[in-house]
Amino acid sequence: MAREFQRGHKAKISDLTAGTDLYVGVQITGPGLTFDISCFGLDAEERLSDDRYFVFFNQPKSPEESIQLLGAQAGDAESFRVTLDRIPPQIHKLAFTATLDGAGQMSQIAPGYIRIVAGGEEVARYSFNGSEFSTERAVMLGDFYLKDVWRFAAVGQGFDGGLEALLKNFGGEVMEEEAPAAPQPQTGAAPGFAPPPQTSAPPAFGAPSAPAPAPQPVAQGFAPPPGATPPPAPAPSVHAAPTIIAPMVPPGHGTVPPPGPVPAPYGQPPQPYGQQAPGQTAPLPPGYGQPPQAPPPPPGYGQPPAPPGYGQVPAQPAAYGVPQGAPQGAGVSAALQKFKETPTGQRWTQQNKKLVRVDLGIGGQPVLARQGSMVLYQGKVDFGYKGAGFTGRITGHATGQEMQLMRCTGHGQVFLAENSTNLHPVELQGDAICVSAENVLAFDESLQYEVRRIEGHGIPGGALFTMQFQGTGTIVVKTHGEPVVLPVTPTTFADCNAVVAWSAAAQVIVSSQVRMRRNAYPGDTGESVNLQFRAAPGNFVVVQPYEV
Repeated sequence: MAREFQRGHKAKISDLTAGTDLYVGVQITGPGLTFDISCFGLDAEERLSDDRYFVFFNQPKSPEESIQLLGAQAGDAESFRVTLDRIPPQIHKLAFTATLDGAGQMSQIAPGYIRIVAGGEEVARYSFNGSEFSTERAVMLGDFYLKDVWRFAAVGQGFDGGLEALLKNFGGEVMEEEAPAAPQPQTGAAPGFAPPPQTSAPPAFGAPSAPAPAPQPVAQGFAPPPGATPPPAPAPSVHAAPTIIAPMVPPGHGTVPPPGPVPAPYGQPPQPYGQQAPGQTAPLPPGYGQPPQAPPPPPGYGQPPAPPGYGQVPAQPAAYGVPQGAPQGAGVSAALQKFKETPTGQRWTQQNKKLVRVDLGIGGQPVLARQGSMVLYQGKVDFGYKGAGFTGRITGHATGQEMQLMRCTGHGQVFLAENSTNLHPVELQGDAICVSAENVLAFDESLQYEVRRIEGHGIPGGALFTMQFQGTGTIVVKTHGEPVVLPVTPTTFADCNAVVAWSAAAQVIVSSQVRMRRNAYPGDTGESVNLQFRAAPGNFVVVQPYEV
């Protein structure tokens, strides 16, 4: 059964499927609207540093073919094949996007989705509709991102500026168009790599309605492709053509000669690149696959020179804070460039070691944060007092695990920090973690939390206490300095004043190895009282280089 995602939800791919060869289908339609669906392969800084990893209708494969555009099939307007174990190490994120080609807004779209299919079975789906958007013309639907392991996130974040704004967000450039060309419609049978047919699936994007597909024999690929019986002598799909690592147009005049026959993946007949139908070739995208063009001359180029020391006369006013004639890379803007806001698209984004940003518009869930931890916010955000109730206050005072919280709601971005401590967002996917209240900065309100007792003997009260957080969401843990994470072994002991967090499955007991002295009472940092951890392999304990 497919796991249903909402905007802002995330999950490890390994929790959805054990496979790494995945099918990604996208369905997005609207009355009178035309969409371009693409995949951006981004580096560790979430930048499109290599144009070859912009996979779209006119560049249907990445160089090593770890990302392939398959076309409309199985009720999806567009589909991709993603082979995670073949993605090169410099690619850290795959962003699946949809942009409007022509007039319109994303608020006009009908209900749609992005889904993941593995081994012929749908394992994840994020559904959306026009009510989630307004004037946007481009939207990031979902991401595959690498964070120790590959994960999936339902994004649903849009841009008013369309494709140009999307490219600029990813660090790309929009080349000047010479001859706009629309993609040729695909004909013939659906590619062999496809998920099982859906019940009452909508027709393929841009194609007329057809009768219910007849059962097809199993083809080479993940599963039998749905669709009607192919017509005689079907034209091959451009998305099944092999990648050519060469310029699309050679220097001078003439055309690129077709390569020799290459076995096409998934049982397709070998076809030369770009062949769609007799007498037709795949159109080139504006600026992609063509030789680099010289950039336009800078403002003021060719104008009479100004007085010495000021360079040429610019056609436009100089950028704010940068004096005219200043060398490139100088000025206030250049000096502050390294401190600019980190590109985001996720609900929680770490700006630096000591500052974290939460986007309240993604996921729609409120956030609970330590009172006074807000340093900046943008948008319409409301801050309210979060009371613990009479019982909660009594418990907090008695256990030392009292948290003074505020509730952040609305639509906008909130930046959080406290006393220049290091911040560590920890994402929970149904599991649990134990953290002292002193080390909690903020967390999603969807998480459940309670005071947990640590049994022990030889200390006043016979026990220590901590907070246990469980559920699906993110908790931001703060530390003094860089922490260290150690695996739990039968002989793992830690100072109770230096421990930050540990896995909830670990067994923890208070160990007193030195005769009780005055400095072992709470509030002192003596070494008389330690915590002993015992657990199965895979459990951990986090310690900071600081004692509270």
